[in-house]
Amino acid sequence: MSSRIHHLALRARDPRVTERFYVSVIGLRVRARDDARGGVWLDAGGAVVMVERAEHGEPPVPGETKELVAFAIDDLPSWRLRLAEAGVAIEAETTHTLYVRDPDGRRVGLSTYVFGAPEAPT
Repeated sequence: MSSRIHHLALRARDPRVTERFYVSVIGLRVRARDDARGGVWLDAGGAVVMVERAEHGEPPVPGETKELVAFAIDDLPSWRLRLAEAGVAIEAETTHTLYVRDPDGRRVGLSTYVFGAPEAPT
């Protein structure tokens, strides 16, 4: 028996702002909306990213956290340009991954790394 990601639930101070980031910058698609609860479900390649309103008094995402959610991308140069055009700062990068922060301070990776693929010689 194996498991796969079913959904991620991201708590947001302003779900609409967080939704805009994940849709317009990251490229996820809206699957469903729960306006009564102030949330939205986004499609991430078959897994669902739920953006839910954080409750009053709920602790924020810890500043400078290295925990992250990472999305697969095709190439780094076009994503560098896309992020710059959206005004999203790249805080770090590796050979395969760009690291940014979403509006709630959550670390987001954009990665070309293919698990199981042989590394190209340097």
